[in-house]
Amino acid sequence: MIRNAIGSLLGLAGAAAAVWSPFRAWYDGRPGRHYRVEELFSGSGVTTDPPALLGSLLLPMLCAALLALCAVLRRSRALMGLAGLVVLGAAVLWMVRQGQAAGGLALGVDGEGLGEGLACAVGAGALLLLAAVVMRGRRRRPRGRDLDLEPLPPRPTPEPEPWGPGGRY
Repeated sequence: MIRNAIGSLLGLAGAAAAVWSPFRAWYDGRPGRHYRVEELFSGSGVTTDPPALLGSLLLPMLCAALLALCAVLRRSRALMGLAGLVVLGAAVLWMVRQGQAAGGLALGVDGEGLGEGLACAVGAGALLLLAAVVMRGRRRRPRGRDLDLEPLPPRPTPEPEPWGPGGRY
């Protein structure tokens, strides 16, 4: 029970960090909400066209947060791990496409290069995977036909008390 509680707290913290990450700077001061989800899967890489909020990197992060919430409610390690993979997958795919568009990725200072939003997303994905490892999950209940039960032995019949009703005095 403690492992599920700790795993649930880690998962919820990871989900919150994943949803928060698109509002932070990802590259050169540009927030993650300014990158289109479609650009992750296109061959052209990242462009400068600003998308709608739900068409941005917020969409996979929200999906991962919903998966994590369902994992907490169902105590499912698999759903929690899937949420972590969605966040890490979106972050890694973004890094590949950004690297293609920029000719490489830079880690700089003063808002240049990779930003704290990407670090937050990678940390959130790692936290969600850690939550999946920590959680114990649900215990499987054995089914009736799977059990090999033996019948209980018959209960012995009690002898009457010598001092009570029907007994000797």
